Amino acid sequence: MKLVADENIPLLSRFFGEFGNLTQMPGREIKPRDLTNADILIVRSVTNVDRDLLEGSSVKFVGSSTIGMDHIDTEYLNQQGIKYTNAPGSNANSVVEYVLSCLSTLTETHALHWSQLCVGIVGYGNVGSLLGARLKNLGIQFKVFDPFISPCGEPAEFCSFEEVMACDVVTLHVPLTKSANHPTYHMIDEQVLSQMKPAQVLINSSRGSVVNGDHLNTYLKDNGDFTAILDVWENEPEIDIELAKRVFISTPHIAGYSYDGKVKGTEMIYRDLCQFLGLPARYSSGQFLEEPPLSRMAFTSTADVDWSIHTAIRACFDVRHDHSLLKASFDLPTPQRRQAFDLLRKQYRCRREFSGTRIQLKQIDTELHSKFKALGFNVKA
Repeated sequence: MKLVADENIPLLSRFFGEFGNLTQMPGREIKPRDLTNADILIVRSVTNVDRDLLEGSSVKFVGSSTIGMDHIDTEYLNQQGIKYTNAPGSNANSVVEYVLSCLSTLTETHALHWSQLCVGIVGYGNVGSLLGARLKNLGIQFKVFDPFISPCGEPAEFCSFEEVMACDVVTLHVPLTKSANHPTYHMIDEQVLSQMKPAQVLINSSRGSVVNGDHLNTYLKDNGDFTAILDVWENEPEIDIELAKRVFISTPHIAGYSYDGKVKGTEMIYRDLCQFLGLPARYSSGQFLEEPPLSRMAFTSTADVDWSIHTAIRACFDVRHDHSLLKASFDLPTPQRRQAFDLLRKQYRCRREFSGTRIQLKQIDTELHSKFKALGFNVKA
């Protein structure tokens, strides 16, 4: 059996090496000639899987270790009887921690206090609903818009699109769709932006084309006080450098790039392939997780609650670090800048999620204990 896989998917050999001949290569460079005799294709979002790629191949199974499916032509695969699967929710916690890191940064740079914030969540799927649960446990007010949630199941926080877009911080967690009842392609355009206020913050960690980049660039040019945070971009890896320079925080599509999330995505595809082949699943992600770079922190009874939680968040994951790495590539010529974007993702550090860090509390502080638990840390009193 021959398998072709994106080399940037972690632990490929550990999970898939025993299935047969495993070929690993850059996802953007996978071509039809590479799949002529392949049985299995394992990709990320950078590989478009469609007729152009698969016609004439012997591929019977396509796995994408991502939460999104907009890079896969499911209609064509269905017509050809090719089994396909993805990893929904695998990096949801990673994206939520990216947003929490952004919110923590804003308390310092914009003097925003969490208790006074109202966060608007557009999209209430795996990521949006998990973010909502975290915000609720942290005591942060939030509002939600998702037209696909059944009215009978809506939580009290559900509001109209206009109400959500009026929140202090608006964060987008939707798939990229063009033909659905509520298409998200360029959902944030000139009209929507014109109704936002300079003091607001817009975060996009979903898909680049959910935001019209040209319109956002123009809006930022005319409204210098408006704050945009972008992790995803149109035309990646050749991003709009003028827009990137105007964005408050710009990162190279790494919101969902925690090591935990990436390995979980690999495991989900592995289990689906085992099921497809009728084989038992012998491995799990817990067997392979690396030790966190920061394994523990301790706080005493004199520690201020707000200072403690923001110190812990930024120690584990300060989004400004990834911003500075991407910013360093802005003045490179376009070809090198494109390569730098992909290289930042390929060589991304081992970023463990908050749960990998143990918080030691010297004396039990009920509020501090509950806040650390709400953030997902491993708390020991």
